[in-house]
Amino acid sequence: MTVTHPPVDTARLDALLTRARREVHEGLLPSCQVALARDGELVAFEAFGDATTRTRYAVFSCTKAFVASAVWALIGEGKVDVSKRVVEYVPEFGSNGKDVVTVEQVMLHTSGFPHAPLGPPDWYTHEGRMAAFEKWRFNWEPGTRYEYHPTSAHWVLAEIIERVTGRDYRDYVQERITDPAGLPYRVLGMPEDEQDDFAVMEVRGEPASPDELEAVFGVRELPVTEVTDEALMSFNEPKNRELGVPGGGAAMTAADLARFYQVLLHDPDGIWDPAVLADAKGTVRNHFPDPLTGVPANRTLGLVQAGADGKGAWRGLGHTVSPMAFGHNGAAGQVAWADPGTGLSFGYVTNGIDANLIRHARRSVGIASRAGACVEV
Repeated sequence: MTVTHPPVDTARLDALLTRARREVHEGLLPSCQVALARDGELVAFEAFGDATTRTRYAVFSCTKAFVASAVWALIGEGKVDVSKRVVEYVPEFGSNGKDVVTVEQVMLHTSGFPHAPLGPPDWYTHEGRMAAFEKWRFNWEPGTRYEYHPTSAHWVLAEIIERVTGRDYRDYVQERITDPAGLPYRVLGMPEDEQDDFAVMEVRGEPASPDELEAVFGVRELPVTEVTDEALMSFNEPKNRELGVPGGGAAMTAADLARFYQVLLHDPDGIWDPAVLADAKGTVRNHFPDPLTGVPANRTLGLVQAGADGKGAWRGLGHTVSPMAFGHNGAAGQVAWADPGTGLSFGYVTNGIDANLIRHARRSVGIASRAGACVEV
């Protein structure tokens, strides 16, 4: 690959690594990894705390980009049309009026069932998942607003993948996406006999006070969602790691994230149809405001774009990336993005669940911002 960018600034890179190391050394996090890549190659990859560069982490909603990218491949092959209704692929989904939902709405988190429940034991079997689909009802009318669907939407996408390919969604993601992208192992559906190098999640710190929450969010108590500490800790269970929850169950290193986003930038091996990939990275289809922050979602077909409105940090990509930067972060502070403006891609993972959500958010923004500043836009 021809290098067309100026070199990474070593002092700025050192500032990034110092910031990533800080809270591990202070005891706020048990460990973390940080990785920066450019022009198809890793620039830096470091582990801090009780981890090595071989340790794999639960990346939670960073998983969504991998599942979405599998749908992009099917779009390019003419097997999925996002304008079609989900029931055209999964007829069982159409109960309780859900026959109107389109695949695009599912991918944009505008499909109206963010709180639809699906957990153990139902999620371990296809029959259990279909029974859950049949029970699901709308929280609001699809296509009228945005509310993040932590896991429900991507269970639907996983089922669509299986229906049109005849393959287990985990196998398809590996064979069609991550193997060609050069990731060295199965990232979604971690076999129990390969879990020795997994970073066990830990809760650290104390929750933010009502006064702190009000100062940042304007409310004294945050709404309760399915993304609780208990839910995140459940991914320490070997059976749940092996399941590979499509909205948040992948396991990998920070370097895997950085490398994958380099592939999204350049796609040297033609994994995706070029027009489909360009649309998925660059076309914002969801401008609805976030119900808590009021910030426009800026969602593409499976990713989040930083945008030119100065709100990129609120979307998790930091203050220093270009407006066209895209990515998808995960719970507990996982960060993953690529910036076409600089050619950088970035991955940060930790096994520390910080009970103070404000500190957690500021850490993610601070680390992402330092990564984006490793070269000038």
